[in-house]
This record gives sequence, C-alpha cells and structure tokens, in this order.
Amino acid sequence: MSQYVNHLDGAAPLTGPPPAGSAVAVWALDTTREVIGGHEAEGAQALLDSTERERAARLVRPADRRTYLASHLGLRVLLGGYLGLSPEKVVLVREDCPCCGAPHGRPAVAGGGLHFSLSHSDDMAYFAFSGVPVGVDVENLPKAEAVADVMSSLHPVEQAELAALPEAEQPAAMARVWARKEACLKGTGVGVAFGLAEPYVGAAPAPAPVPGWTLLDLPAPDTYAAALAVRTA
Repeated sequence: MSQYVNHLDGAAPLTGPPPAGSAVAVWALDTTREVIGGHEAEGAQALLDSTERERAARLVRPADRRTYLASHLGLRVLLGGYLGLSPEKVVLVREDCPCCGAPHGRPAVAGGGLHFSLSHSDDMAYFAFSGVPVGVDVENLPKAEAVADVMSSLHPVEQAELAALPEAEQPAAMARVWARKEACLKGTGVGVAFGLAEPYVGAAPAPAPVPGWTLLDLPAPDTYAAALAVRTA
C-alpha cells in the first residue's frame, strides 16, 4: 500500500468527497505560508473555536503559536471542504479516552462520520482523513542528545536496532520510529499513557507489522519523517 500526499497551498483545496471505508486522504502543509487554503494565516484565530484560541495563547514561543494556528486553520479548511462547511462552522469535539473514559480522547468532528488526524513539527503539518480511525505523524530529525534521551523508553528490539546503527544514521532512524509509533498511538487515542515501548514498529527502512493496523511511512521533506496508521480490524 502506497500513499500519495496532497499539498495544501494558498488556493482553496479540491478535496472531493470524503474518504469512505479504509480509504485515506493525506495532506501536507508548509505552516510558514501566508495564505492557507484561500485564507490569510494572520486571520486564523477568527476561524478557530475558543478551545483552539486558548491553547494557542498558552504557547510561549511565537514560532510554536504560528505553527499551531496555521495547522489548525489548515485542518478546518480541509474538514470544511470534505463536509461542505466553511472552516469556522466545523465543530470539533473529543472522544472518550479509551484509558479512563474522560472526554479527552481523539479529536473528532461532532456527529462523527469522518475520522481525521493532525500532526505538526517545526514548519510542517500533516493531515489524514478516513472513514475509519486513522493516525498521522510528522517528526523533524532529532539531535544526537535527543536520540540518547528517548532510546531507553522504546521497545527493547527498537533500542537494539537503533544502537546497532552508525551514530550518523540514528537520528533519521529515530524519527522513523517516533513517527510510526505516534501515528499508531494517535489512531487508538491512547497517546503515551502507557509509555512508548508498545507498539513495536521497528527502526528498519520499512515499518514492522502492527496487528489491527496498516502502518506505512509517508513521503516527507528532507530532515523530516512521516507515517500513517489506518485501522484494519
């Protein structure tokens, strides 16, 4: 299974009908764009809901705030395209957490129907849409010290695979592992509540099989890694 990545630019996106069943549509966005899907990035806050605006306001670094606002504007533009709504009319909710039952699980569209996932890292954002639960993640390549910090929290086999690589290859491999793992965890809605050891996704150029999910790497710009997880059972 290969996955084409659409690019959201300054024009209104031609989304077509929403993906049905296990079909997936993946989009990428350069969050430094001044115009996103026909909307000025500077006016993003006016199209977001109060929860999104409050979260953006809590971000201290201007670059982080810009990335958050741009990516959520992109999400609303794309969801609106699939649902036939203007961006500000899209109502976002949270599913119940699969761990504790509280309403802080996967983000969802009110009324259900279309599943989605959003990830952003530095100047890139990725979006995935499907008729079944889906997770997407994009990661910038970590620095050597970050690789060392995170490695011990991974699955023992992933730790061994990373340690066996030349030091110069470890950041790219770590980014692959992290993107694959986050994509799966976003798809389930569990997040990192149970740590990062499971599921085992592997550090090799191709991801390891994950029961119940189709997991694959996505095309990404240099210095990034991206992955997609789609529920199959």
